[in-house]
Amino acid sequence: MTEPTFISGADGNEVFQAKYIPKQKPPTALDHPSMKAYISTFPALGQITLIDKNTTIFTALLEIDSSRASEPWQISLWHSEGSQWQEVPMDPLRDEKAQPTALQPSMKSEDGHLTRLYFTTPLAIHLPTSFTVKFRSSPDHAWKWVKDHQGTFDGTIIMKSVTSQDAISSELKDYVEGLDPAFKTKNYRSQSPGTTLWTVEVPVEAADGEKSTIKEVKFGLPWGQGKFSRWFALIRIWSPWLAPRQGKSVFGLDKEAVTCSFLSNSGKHIVLLAISGVNDVMTTFKNDEGGNVVLRIRNDGTGEGTSQVLVGLGDDFESANAAVMYHARGIVAAAQTTTGEVQKELEALKTGNEQTKVWAENWYDGLTYCTWNALGQRLTEDKILDAVETLAKNKINVTNFIIDDNWQAIDYRGHGQFQHGWSEFEAEREAFPNGLKHTVQKIREKQPSIQHVAVWHAILGYWGGLDPEGKIAKTYKTVEVVREDALRRNLPLGGKMTVVAKEDVPRFYDDFYKFLSASGIDAVKTDAQFMLDTFESAKARSDLISTYLDAWTISTLRHFSIKAISCMSQTPQILFHSQLPNTTSPLLVRNSDDFFPEIPTSHPWHIWTNAHNALFTQHLNVIPDWDMFQTVHEYSGFHAAARCVSGGPIYITDVPGKHDFNLINQMTGPTPRGKTVIFRPSVMGKSLDQYNGYDDENLLLVGTYHGRAVTGTGMIGAFNVSGRPLSELVPLSKFPGVVEAQLYVVRAHNSGMVSKPMEVVDKSSLIYISLEVRGYDILSAYPLRGFVDEKHNETTWVANLGLLGKMAGAAAVVATQITKLGNGKIFVDTNLKALGVLGLYVSNLPEISWQDRMMATISGKVVPVHTMSVSSTSKYVLEIDVEKAWKELDLEAGWSNEVEIKIHINPA
Repeated sequence: MTEPTFISGADGNEVFQAKYIPKQKPPTALDHPSMKAYISTFPALGQITLIDKNTTIFTALLEIDSSRASEPWQISLWHSEGSQWQEVPMDPLRDEKAQPTALQPSMKSEDGHLTRLYFTTPLAIHLPTSFTVKFRSSPDHAWKWVKDHQGTFDGTIIMKSVTSQDAISSELKDYVEGLDPAFKTKNYRSQSPGTTLWTVEVPVEAADGEKSTIKEVKFGLPWGQGKFSRWFALIRIWSPWLAPRQGKSVFGLDKEAVTCSFLSNSGKHIVLLAISGVNDVMTTFKNDEGGNVVLRIRNDGTGEGTSQVLVGLGDDFESANAAVMYHARGIVAAAQTTTGEVQKELEALKTGNEQTKVWAENWYDGLTYCTWNALGQRLTEDKILDAVETLAKNKINVTNFIIDDNWQAIDYRGHGQFQHGWSEFEAEREAFPNGLKHTVQKIREKQPSIQHVAVWHAILGYWGGLDPEGKIAKTYKTVEVVREDALRRNLPLGGKMTVVAKEDVPRFYDDFYKFLSASGIDAVKTDAQFMLDTFESAKARSDLISTYLDAWTISTLRHFSIKAISCMSQTPQILFHSQLPNTTSPLLVRNSDDFFPEIPTSHPWHIWTNAHNALFTQHLNVIPDWDMFQTVHEYSGFHAAARCVSGGPIYITDVPGKHDFNLINQMTGPTPRGKTVIFRPSVMGKSLDQYNGYDDENLLLVGTYHGRAVTGTGMIGAFNVSGRPLSELVPLSKFPGVVEAQLYVVRAHNSGMVSKPMEVVDKSSLIYISLEVRGYDILSAYPLRGFVDEKHNETTWVANLGLLGKMAGAAAVVATQITKLGNGKIFVDTNLKALGVLGLYVSNLPEISWQDRMMATISGKVVPVHTMSVSSTSKYVLEIDVEKAWKELDLEAGWSNEVEIKIHINPA
């Protein structure tokens, strides 16, 4: 028989958003300074709702076999009062209206389905507070401690209140224990509300000829030993990529980090950001044996340099994180404007015409196909054209086609790709006997939906730079550099590689991209950018890093506008020099290491890493690219859902003929002009729980948002990255963008079920999420508009749910207006970016004869009644099959690539 389980298993650290529950009306912040507080509990043993500044309600969920649901189960909460522990029995919560909302069926046990039992109790908090839970099936049985049953540790409650800025000291030493008084620190007014900001400057000696100066300096420890409960960092997992690390009361990194955050026992956050890429100085974070933060500083310049670290203090992570990122952008911009010509060139290349806008829509929002995992290495024209023909045959209308690695002419010297050099611009002559231009022409002929064709290349040419005997090396001035990583790995050729010299880099890129343009290529994926950071010589680093980055940026804008992908470029210098400044349109940038289809353990880690990296990259001038994936794969749905909430592009790399059409349809939709588009939320997706550890066995929650403030839709992608089934309770307040004075309905993508209307201030506004191994779901919180019928004293609540059946269907809505006309009818006017099934929530739908009370039109023509129906998963949702109606009405796209639907509702 299956043992009962709580909503979380092992040592987790779920951050719960507390909700103020007013008795009359919401008091002001002056009346209750803690009204905007949240409570963090570690691990996630239950959901806590804030009632007032001293009292909370603790809600626990017990999942048991349905056969044992009638047993008199008991749960008791134990919590600390200083060194003393007290027991608080929990009462069963039997009122279904007061219980959390379940939008998914219960998970199955060995003996059938599981039944959910809820228990609740008030809890007076006197911080600091630790807690745990015990349970038993009846008074006659022995108690079981959840920590023994599931291997958890005691939980910790962390509560914070909004702090007046007047109460914050301007002295950084008051917040960083052991801060060296010799550091130059300065307190700044932050651009992020409710935060305090400092800069810390540390001098570093000039490079000694070819040898960079590297020094390590103790920084100190935010809050001090024993005064913080959790930390989060983004480390350089290896040269090209960032990855998250989390820990508890002891700070320890296995790799150098670019940013760190510390959560104090009182609920405050300190975020550290190390700036690189300014005046040849790179700074990262390490730790010493005592758990202190240590600065690792490298100066490649010929003069004395300055390491700069920013410190942000705030009541929440996002505000403190924004504070340091905003200030860093100003520092980088000030340094770059002094260098002159590059900025002038970028300004001159800025474009804003309609054609650029169209390119952007296609490039960012079109479905993309990449050859890498699909076709393997050693590409040929025949392989590529076969893949294109198969896509066309299966009516998969991709907009962008990427010819990945192995199309170039390389010398195949040495042992492995890191030794291979690039010989000439033209494609490899045996594999592409008619040249690159011929291949591109055939691609466009065989699949007319393809708008853009891109090719892969490394920023230095190929993985091993240039073929020293090749045509390119003989056309441009070259230099020989040595790679540090090659020396460490003891690779052949001594780590030496030939690259274009500083003087000729701009001409080299301009000529190469002219060749590509003449061949019909109009986009590039530029990979291996981290190679610039592997140069051993200080002079090579100083001469070539910014030279290559600037030349590439200018040439891509000049020849391809925004149609470029930056890959393997999460090195500190590139992050700050090229990706932080907002002088150009956002660039597509790979957000993590690769998709590895053959490595099962890599898939949950891939999504986890991208979600946490986005906490940093959300502030860069980039659109994060979560990499390609295959639609026929054990984790295909898992990856698809993650891409849909990422806010970035969607690339598939299916083996020709192996496609999951249902999954592709959940990610995309056809436009009135016959193109296929993805549904990309307007806000980048990111982890909602930065301090949760990968092994803590909590659900990964990725939050995003689409639309205008207040009236838009908050979305949460939930992913089970653990090795066992998990269930959790998620408060409505967790959804990005929700506000207190607003009613919402929440819809689950997988089940199509819709919640009752709820507010953030409702103590029962909790959503039950239950996911099996590899499980995922996307929940969307839609704001309701209420319209009062004074005659009948009734209110009709309406919400536009976007396109149903799409993972991010809310993002299909371009614009929507819901108003009440003078005749008393409710009028919904919405524009969609694709055809599909539109969902409309109407609170009194079950009580009215909707066939008589509702009418929809498209382009002025009445939608046939048989294309409208009540949803099978919610009696409050009207479904309008816009795609079917469009075809039956024989409509044609006008000047716009959108479809406008107008709906009249007579609620009386």
